[in-house]
Amino acid sequence: MSTTIPQTMSQATVEPIVPVSTVSAAPRPTRRYYGDRVYKGLLTGLALTLPLLLVAIVTELAVSAWPSIHKFSFIWTSVWDPVNEVYGAAPMIFGTLVSSLLALVIAVPLSLGVAIFLTEFAPRWLRQPIGFLVELLAAIPSVVYGVWGIYVLIPVLRSYAAPAIRAVLGWTPFFNGIFYGNSMLAGGIILAIMIVPYIAAISREVLLAVPATQREAALGLGATRWEAVWGAVLPYGRAGIIGAVMLGLGRALGETMAVTMVIGNRHDIAMSLFQPGYTMAAAIANEFSEATSAMYLSALFEVGLVLFVITVGVNAFARLLVWRVARGTAVGSKAL
Repeated sequence: MSTTIPQTMSQATVEPIVPVSTVSAAPRPTRRYYGDRVYKGLLTGLALTLPLLLVAIVTELAVSAWPSIHKFSFIWTSVWDPVNEVYGAAPMIFGTLVSSLLALVIAVPLSLGVAIFLTEFAPRWLRQPIGFLVELLAAIPSVVYGVWGIYVLIPVLRSYAAPAIRAVLGWTPFFNGIFYGNSMLAGGIILAIMIVPYIAAISREVLLAVPATQREAALGLGATRWEAVWGAVLPYGRAGIIGAVMLGLGRALGETMAVTMVIGNRHDIAMSLFQPGYTMAAAIANEFSEATSAMYLSALFEVGLVLFVITVGVNAFARLLVWRVARGTAVGSKAL
């Protein structure tokens, strides 16, 4: 029996296999990629805005302050006499640093106490209201703090606090002399109240981020609740706490209105906290409208430049300190 191959199969041809590499690629949807490029360019521009703005500010301050920088020993002299065109900002720098450090001395223990209480000891029904009230302090305008300082804080200090402090510490150079009201002490207290919500809020978030196993391990070894907080929780979150403190310091260095209203605005260096002082921010706010000569205006620009350098230096030191303390162990080190 003979097998007959169908005509259709005998005439069928096999097409050659074309390598994949020789197949032409399909055209890309250019519209979608065009939108991606526009979006990337927009984000890049926004990211470069802040560095460019920073460079513009520094350039303007340096150019405007150059006549004063070239003529005066600005940082080491104390005479500020616009009439005779003599300018020295040492009392302003001294007042800015002393008032800010005094604010930290008062605010850091208070802020950490609030943060530890809210995260470790407070009942649940009390945590949210107290946390909200503490953070609400940051929303109060600076001028309101200044008015409160004039009509409430200074009378209380004059009638009650200053006599008690003088009776105990009056033998030291830091609390001697007559207390008139407007003083470095009043300015430091106002700044402390203003930076408490910043330090407390960040410290609270840092302590909440500490793993529960840290507390449980300390308690399991027989530690008390406070010993667990002091020996396990705080060391674990020390990097974030340092960052919170430095953020509060930066806030205190640049504060203007409230400090201007209570510090006394006297261009002098005094060791006693009962005496009036002056800050760089207060000097710029008070005297910028009175700067009638070019050199006077240049001196105020140099005050702003020095304040800017101090603030940037403090923040750079904070980053370095956080990096050294938090290297590989502490909570929040990458975020900071």
